[in-house]
Amino acid sequence: MKRRFALAGTLLALVLGFGTLPAAATPSGTSPASTTALAAPDISVTAVRAHLDELSAAAARNGGNRRSTTQGYRDSVAYVKGKLQAAGYTVTEQPCTSGCTSGAGPNLIAEWPRGDANSVYMFGAHLDGVSAGPGMNDNGSGSAALLENALTLARENPDMRNRVRFAWWTDEEQGLNGSYFYVRTLSSAERARIKAYYNFDMVASLNGGYFINHITSAAAAPMKAYWDSLGLQPEENTEGAGRSDDYSFERYGIPTSGYAMGASARKTSAQAAKWGGTSGSAYDPCYHRACDTLTNVNTTGLDRAADGIAYTLWQQAVGTGGGGGTCDPAGVVGNGGFESGTTPWTGTTAVIAAHSGRTAHGGTRFAWLGGNGSTSTESVSQTVTVPADCTRASLVFWLQIETAESGSRDTFTVRANGSTLATWSNVHAGGGWIQRSADLSAYAGQTVTVAFTATEDYSLQTGFLLDDVGLQSA
Repeated sequence: MKRRFALAGTLLALVLGFGTLPAAATPSGTSPASTTALAAPDISVTAVRAHLDELSAAAARNGGNRRSTTQGYRDSVAYVKGKLQAAGYTVTEQPCTSGCTSGAGPNLIAEWPRGDANSVYMFGAHLDGVSAGPGMNDNGSGSAALLENALTLARENPDMRNRVRFAWWTDEEQGLNGSYFYVRTLSSAERARIKAYYNFDMVASLNGGYFINHITSAAAAPMKAYWDSLGLQPEENTEGAGRSDDYSFERYGIPTSGYAMGASARKTSAQAAKWGGTSGSAYDPCYHRACDTLTNVNTTGLDRAADGIAYTLWQQAVGTGGGGGTCDPAGVVGNGGFESGTTPWTGTTAVIAAHSGRTAHGGTRFAWLGGNGSTSTESVSQTVTVPADCTRASLVFWLQIETAESGSRDTFTVRANGSTLATWSNVHAGGGWIQRSADLSAYAGQTVTVAFTATEDYSLQTGFLLDDVGLQSA
């Protein structure tokens, strides 16, 4: 995981570390009720640990680290590639030809060749480490958990409704360089095929917690469902926001989520009461240090993350889903990025523009609702038809809230045919653009009017900035 220094705006590197957290109320191999045809398999943490042993050996042979420019990294690539090829994958080494540290090794990409090629779910982890140590938690843990999931998918060989693509990134510790190179060199059509990207960075922190990227988003739903089933009460990964490879995908409007267990931030007393461990101490005591070895890995956390990856993969891509029909949410929402004028949006369409002084989430235009500082209601809406085979459908969008208000006085509401689906207010301000979602599953097969409405009271402004609205089938 990469470190971010806010004042300098500089992107540097981050590392984490093996140990044991208290057992949850439900065993880690137990999955919550599934909506797909097949239950996800239990991922062997022993097998995951065996992959970590090999990554540790690669570092030991090559000066004690796996930095992207070293033989330790290239040996790590060779090990992962060999295991995938033996399992039947066609594996691509993608050289990072621009934007990466000079001499950095390649990205490694492997796609399971079954399922809808126009509906791809990506699962990724950075394979490089820092020069200070072998990087067993940061990020051998995510890389090894991902590898064993890929190998398990090949062994199980289930029916697939969507594609699954795995990636191991180079040069993350130097600024997310490998993943950003990958995303920015895709065509817009190739990016549109990626329905969600899941990132796994430091999933075995010794004093860790259970964190999920964009925990309230539609993409995160299966990840949260699995950890909820274990009674873990996961929290938003605020420490990791913008600091790992998922951010490369977010920059292009691709929905993201992922698991993490924390880096240098310190565990609170409330978190220690909930998860065990030591309050006031860093989640990973060996973050970016030489002691990030095999003894710095939380085996229980690693097991729970590996099984949660499998559950998410099975939920998003395996089985027939929707009764054997085809759920195709693409294009259901018209002009969701507001780049093509105002059509088919209705209502207060004057709020749709390239607003001076504000940056859109994607492109140049967005809808700026509210921000008046007086009693007002502004709304944009359009009529959509939710495909009948989308038995799990979410309206997804990016929202930025800025306010001078206090209390909970100004609101942003999402409605379908007049029924409220979700509400945010000025108390949720801050954090820039955040992906939000509202469940439309109950409207499968129906034509509904979806509306976004901002309501302000008589004083102190709250602006609700809306962009990149779409329908997602998960």
